[in-house]
Amino acid sequence: MLISKRNLAVALLLVGLGAAGAEAADPNAKGTVTYRWVDEKGEVHYGDRVPPQYVQKQSDILNSQGVQVGRLEAQKTPEQLAEEARRQQAALRQKQHDSFLMTTYSSVADIERLRDERLETIDAQRRAAEQYVENLHSRLSMLQSRALLFKPYNPRPEARRLPDDLAEDLVRTLNEMRTQNRALTAKDDEQATLRKQFQGDIERYKQLKTPRTGG
Repeated sequence: MLISKRNLAVALLLVGLGAAGAEAADPNAKGTVTYRWVDEKGEVHYGDRVPPQYVQKQSDILNSQGVQVGRLEAQKTPEQLAEEARRQQAALRQKQHDSFLMTTYSSVADIERLRDERLETIDAQRRAAEQYVENLHSRLSMLQSRALLFKPYNPRPEARRLPDDLAEDLVRTLNEMRTQNRALTAKDDEQATLRKQFQGDIERYKQLKTPRTGG
């Protein structure tokens, strides 16, 4: 049953009389509950239930005297629930990371020292990869020089066909060079990401260490 605003007084009077009769018959009986909500046009409505199309909006609970005694929070959509869950997970991760920072480091210098150690490890790996690429370049140059003695690189009629093992070595060396060049690029990205992460940790650590003044 839905009641428009202009019939509120009559409805509440009837509700009150009904509640009084119920309470006289059963002293433990609870008063009748009325719900109040606002539609999309801003008009206030009253009834013994909230229509399904308005359950996603906040509504008030009134007792038999028309006094607000409670509130029904708006039902959240699946998207809102998912976003709320994401925020809660992010807050939990941040809390855990804050605890890690405060229990692991005693100063900003500690964070910077660990950052430099990890960057040096990546630098060492990068230098080894660069040396390997240089060796591959030398090997490729040697293989290419050998390949010039054979067809199709040698136009002389008496030149023999390129041996299969030499062709395989050329392809394998070229592929390995591409792989190592991608690895070098990945190391550059890893260093950039590491610097960004540690910089974020440093800034957050400073925030956590800064005394908060009461407002």
